[in-house]
Amino acid sequence: MLYALITLGVFITMEGITWCTHKYVMHGFGWFLHEDHHEPGYPNVFEKNDAFFIVFAIPSMLLFLFGTYTTHTYLLFIGLGILCYGIAYFLIHDVLIHQRFKWFKNTNNWYLKGLRKAHKVHHKNMGKEESQCFGMLFVPFKYFKQYL
Repeated sequence: MLYALITLGVFITMEGITWCTHKYVMHGFGWFLHEDHHEPGYPNVFEKNDAFFIVFAIPSMLLFLFGTYTTHTYLLFIGLGILCYGIAYFLIHDVLIHQRFKWFKNTNNWYLKGLRKAHKVHHKNMGKEESQCFGMLFVPFKYFKQYL
């Protein structure tokens, strides 16, 4: 039970970490990697922005490694929380919102539609400054109202 709570707690915490990273790193000093994500269309299979997946995957992999080969088993479950968030992020951001994979094209779920709307508002501003809605799974309620 403790390990499940650790995993869930890390998963929830990752939303805040992702929000801060998106606002202050991706729209800050890491803009050179994130900028192509705000350009219309996807001319390539990969974007420079995809490097951020590696940035988040490395700590998860290291925590799995240290949690497996030491007596600090809880580290494995911290890594699992990061991994689960990464999977959710991929499914929401790349599959549902940007449709880089055509798996969930016709969703009619109010929550998923609200997430998609909030992200579209984020991309409405093509530049580094003055963006909003930096979260992925928890966005302001106003984006869900029209779908309820």
